[in-house]
Amino acid sequence: WQGYSGAAIKDVVIIGIGGSYLGPQLVCDALRYSSVTDIRIHFVANVDGHSLDQTLAQLAPENCLFVVISKTFTTQETLLNAHTALAWLQQTSATDTVAEQHFIAITACPQKAQNFGIHTNNILTMWDWVGGRYSVWSSVGLPIAIKIGMAGFREFLAGAAAMDEHFRQAPLDQNLPALMALVGLWNNNFLNYHQLAILPYDQRLQHLPVYLQQLDMESNGKQVNRAGETISHATGPIVFGEVGTNGQHAFHQLLHQGSHIVACDFIAFARPAHNFADHHEALLANMLAQSQALMTGRDQQQTLQVLLAQGMSEQYAQQLAAHMSFPGNRPSNTIIAERLDAYTLGALLAAYEHKVFVQGILWDINSFDQMGVELGKTLSQPLLACLRQGSVDQSLDSSTSGLLTELLKRRQS
Repeated sequence: WQGYSGAAIKDVVIIGIGGSYLGPQLVCDALRYSSVTDIRIHFVANVDGHSLDQTLAQLAPENCLFVVISKTFTTQETLLNAHTALAWLQQTSATDTVAEQHFIAITACPQKAQNFGIHTNNILTMWDWVGGRYSVWSSVGLPIAIKIGMAGFREFLAGAAAMDEHFRQAPLDQNLPALMALVGLWNNNFLNYHQLAILPYDQRLQHLPVYLQQLDMESNGKQVNRAGETISHATGPIVFGEVGTNGQHAFHQLLHQGSHIVACDFIAFARPAHNFADHHEALLANMLAQSQALMTGRDQQQTLQVLLAQGMSEQYAQQLAAHMSFPGNRPSNTIIAERLDAYTLGALLAAYEHKVFVQGILWDINSFDQMGVELGKTLSQPLLACLRQGSVDQSLDSSTSGLLTELLKRRQS
């Protein structure tokens, strides 16, 4: 593939948001050791111009290919980034067909992509009934295929397919997604632990927490059942997380001693892709210790004995014991695999998809819409007009009017 000047493509920029980039970004980063190309892949999602500006600053226009991923091809953030990228290209090219040479579209609405200027041969379609968070297995996975090759992408699909079959056929007491769903439901609805921490002890999975955050919270963050009736029980948990020992030095204090009890999913691999054995052993030891500490804790009497054994005075040890004790009995799952490869990653992501599906069935909610994001989109349009016109709509509520007034005042100062 060559750009407008005849130069080879060296950089591929993925423009999307939500499920249109979270899955490909996660997988491309997780499987970077399996890369089959020197092509650099970049991801731009945020409508904040700093994101696109930072990416474009690294690139040469004649060497770039932009992949615009949008199911409807109407997503505001994605189209604004795409138009800005096109204008950036047009500044250096005299040809009117630069969009045809430097853009690919992945969409369920190919005509809208053609209207943008993308050639019909460069448009990959996707089903209109697939939510973005479930689309990584489709043409949305093009960046993955570029990064690890089609053979690697098919391995990724094969791992997911194997988990699909396991979910379909395994008895419930041996069914991984069903068991994950039931454990989560027990924590959420019976023990009233409404948070879930995703804790991958592998740097390659740094994007997994935010990927699962969207998968779970956008699917099961609902307050009415499938009949439209308000429900009284808790549904989807609050999902957050961080990789490995980074999280230990950030929020694990709350996990161990906080007044909120948080369920945890630890994820680890026995074999790393690097040759620093001492690093991996330290990483796994930390993961095992965190799981053990959450489960067993350490009461005040045990803590007191530890402090006294360290030579501390009994008076000072008595004072510190309460602060250095851990209640324990805090829930966690640990998922262990031999190594992180395309097949295993496909199976892992599919397991979480099916877990979310099972919980949606048990809560009698629709896990496949995301109407909660629509109100903000609708309200943003008249506010965008106000910002562009430099005026305040008098019909706005006092809070929004006050904020808009302050923004306009500071822009003019």
